[in-house]
Amino acid sequence: MKNSNIKKVLLAYSGGLDTSVIIPWIKENYKSEVVAFVANIGQSEDELKNIEQKAIMLGADKCYVKDLRKEFIKYYIYPLLQSCALYENNYFLGTSIARPIIAKKQVELANEINADALCHGATGKGNDQIRFESAYISLAQDLKIISPWREWKFKSRLDLLKYLKQKNIKSNYNEKKIYSRDENIFHLSTEGGELENLWNSSEKEHLWSLTIDPVAAKSKPEYIKVKMVNGYINSINNKKFSLLNSLQKLNKIGSSHGIGRIDFVENRTVGIKSRGCYETPGGTIISKIIQSLDQLILDRDCLRWKNVIASEFSYLIYDGKWFTPFRKVLLKNIKFFAKFLTGTVIVRLYKGNVTVLKKKSQNSLYSKEFCTFNDENFTYKHSDADGFIKLLNMSSLIRSMKKLN
Repeated sequence: MKNSNIKKVLLAYSGGLDTSVIIPWIKENYKSEVVAFVANIGQSEDELKNIEQKAIMLGADKCYVKDLRKEFIKYYIYPLLQSCALYENNYFLGTSIARPIIAKKQVELANEINADALCHGATGKGNDQIRFESAYISLAQDLKIISPWREWKFKSRLDLLKYLKQKNIKSNYNEKKIYSRDENIFHLSTEGGELENLWNSSEKEHLWSLTIDPVAAKSKPEYIKVKMVNGYINSINNKKFSLLNSLQKLNKIGSSHGIGRIDFVENRTVGIKSRGCYETPGGTIISKIIQSLDQLILDRDCLRWKNVIASEFSYLIYDGKWFTPFRKVLLKNIKFFAKFLTGTVIVRLYKGNVTVLKKKSQNSLYSKEFCTFNDENFTYKHSDADGFIKLLNMSSLIRSMKKLN
């Protein structure tokens, strides 16, 4: 028998295979009350359908479902997009960015219902165990942590299927397509199964759920005009949308053109390389728009510094360090730059590609008068560059004179 001091466990429940097994397993091994917590962060309706009843059927004493979509988009997704952070220059961190808000709300609910312990369904090989538990340690030092994958005897998801079968619990999973999937309003990831063999091509439609194959996408390009105000989408094709509705709108448009697919091998925090198929249609479009406006708005030093912030922010999110002083420092920089992100961009969507065609901003530093090859206005004096180049290369000049090359 496990720790007998634990009377009530609050589980971050997704409805997937792992957390479905965890409910009866905790009841069996801890002899404690199990409460399921479902964070609605924009999963599909099918994934959320009857999820409370499913948790109760598995043995949960109660199930809470919280709609966190608006908060998730404004305070987590948008800072990520505004920073232009991409993990290892590819991954939009769709799973990683969701963990802090789930853990935070789980801790808050645990305090409300007087739970003794927090539980998650992350494996002992992955990053999510770090993200969840780093948040728990930062926010709820007094609550015990249960990590079943580091405790139970099961070695694989096939073992989990056998366990459910022994318990006479029905499951939608099967041995042939036993992927690990994570979905929210920002993205959908697919890992495991046949993807673990790197020589298996991802050109199979059952590996993708949000987006259409770019090859089979619309044969005609689509043009959209997007306006941003202070770092947030304000309107699409001159129609105003809330942050939630604008992301849903861009997800729908982007998906129909096969936007936002990547097949990526990444370095996990624990040192293992893993492969995932990630779909981020709306986020890819927004990211392109923000990058195009940054080109107009930020001077060279600011853009260089923002690139540093983007890299640091990506590792911070990926490694589960959201509830740290470093995140607050980076976020202040991100918010400062976002204040100037106001402008209008026209993009073309076609066969998996997002191409920026037009862009303008009231905060633009671009000046045709200065950069033009026609000198009729004499705004820029070519002769000014003479002294600048000499000063820029003064150390090189001295080194050459002293024959130190």
